[in-house]
Amino acid sequence: MELACLDLEGVLIPEIWIAFAERTGIEELRATTRDIPDYDVLMRQRLRLLDEHNLRIDDIQQVIATLEPLPGAIDFVDWLRERFQVIILSDTFYEFSQPLMRQLKWPTLFCHRLVTDEQGRVVDYKLRQRDPKRASVQALHSLNYRVIAAGDSYNDTTMLAEADVGFLIHAPQNVIDEFPQFKPVDNLEELKLAFVEASDRRLAQ
Repeated sequence: MELACLDLEGVLIPEIWIAFAERTGIEELRATTRDIPDYDVLMRQRLRLLDEHNLRIDDIQQVIATLEPLPGAIDFVDWLRERFQVIILSDTFYEFSQPLMRQLKWPTLFCHRLVTDEQGRVVDYKLRQRDPKRASVQALHSLNYRVIAAGDSYNDTTMLAEADVGFLIHAPQNVIDEFPQFKPVDNLEELKLAFVEASDRRLAQ
């Protein structure tokens, strides 16, 4: 059996922190794992900025409620689920994901959790496990699944390396240059073709 594992932000939905940065005007919140590969460093920066500007989880959720999946993403997920079992492996948080996952018709999502206090301040975050994307693919391999994966950033590269086949989509040039072993594609239509070619079964496009 084959499984499709996808990153979420930048692949199927907009980058949530970039959207929040645009709403608040806080330029430093635009940083993602494309810019800062160390996820803990990135999240500590985000938590510091939220605290400095007295922003709470409700403020972020209000922005998320206005977002939609990227063009073609809903159709792509529908297409993929007809041909593979699909798991989203993301470094987002369950407290953020619900409005967008509803629009994507609730594919399975593995991600993290935020820690908030009584006033709704985001005070910490809890990873599901260390190097969770790689660990998830390793676990799926232990169940005798073949995995085809796609992501867009530094934090996806261990997942892509662990997968049987890995693709970069919507990736910045610096990531493409640093990881030439992963074929880059520019859009979801190209990713469809890439999944068809990578599959060990005969699939309809």
